[in-house]
Amino acid sequence: MLLTLDLVGIFVFAISGGLVAVRNQLDIVGVVVLAMATGLGGGVIRDVVIGAVPPPAVADWRYLLVPVVGGLVTFWLHPAVGRLERVITVFDAFGLGLFCVAGALKAQEYGLGPAPSAALGMVTGVGGGIIRDLLAGRIPVIFRFGELYAIPALAGAAIAATGAELGVDHGLMAAPAAGVTIGWRLLAVHRGWQAPVPRLGPPPPSG
Repeated sequence: MLLTLDLVGIFVFAISGGLVAVRNQLDIVGVVVLAMATGLGGGVIRDVVIGAVPPPAVADWRYLLVPVVGGLVTFWLHPAVGRLERVITVFDAFGLGLFCVAGALKAQEYGLGPAPSAALGMVTGVGGGIIRDLLAGRIPVIFRFGELYAIPALAGAAIAATGAELGVDHGLMAAPAAGVTIGWRLLAVHRGWQAPVPRLGPPPPSG
């Protein structure tokens, strides 16, 4: 189950990374590299933290093949450049949901409790997107003012981690947990919802 979640999440995130590369007019090497960085980044961070070394991203050929295929598919079949931003957002939301759940469940399997598993699931979900945006010269989504990104990831990861702690079957829990993150993220983008931001008072008088 975890392998399937990981590979599907890698493929979806790889497509989002490839679309960012296409929009930035990178060549085929740039598209594949950005797809791999996006698809594998969060999982590598997770595996290093929990001690699953060497990470499957470098030890299992499937983890390398999937983002390469995702990058190549994106390179050859990408939509018109003017419509890429919306497509990137959708694929990124699906990757976020799948990865935060997979990260939380794998952390649970390595003996972490629900709270650290949820936190690590969130890191798994946002890690690839941060690497993608930094490589593409963009401000990472998670750091944009009021952007609802990490909070939906944490919510989905928390549901997955809590369910695993209670003994709920991973197959029954994965889709609803990922759905919470995906749905929340897409609704936030569509409706303009924002994360809480500090209220700044008037500037101090000068002089």
